[in-house]
Amino acid sequence: MRHLSGRDAEDRAAAYLEAKGFRILERNYHSRFGEIDIIAEDGRYIVFAEVKGRTPSAYACPAEAVTPAKQRKIIYTALMYLQARPTDLQPRFDVIGILAGEPEPLLEHLENAFSGGGYG
Repeated sequence: MRHLSGRDAEDRAAAYLEAKGFRILERNYHSRFGEIDIIAEDGRYIVFAEVKGRTPSAYACPAEAVTPAKQRKIIYTALMYLQARPTDLQPRFDVIGILAGEPEPLLEHLENAFSGGGYG
């Protein structure tokens, strides 16, 4: 598999999370600040997951593509989500990197990949 579409990467990430026992709450949640690929529940956490797919020839690993500016957009979007849907769950920000490969893509799940603090 040389090419991995964004939709395919998100589908694979969602299936992976469900197989690990996560409950998918939303996919492609939009706010005026940006988009969150997957919002899921994992025990005591509400997980805001950014999915990044890459080809083997990509310069950076998928997780490195989640820049501080992208993190801020995700955090602000998560705040909008939580204002509309209050919860007692602890927010967590994960990154799921999918590297296209043969015969199957490789998936890396980084839990608590960045902090939601300091957004004010």
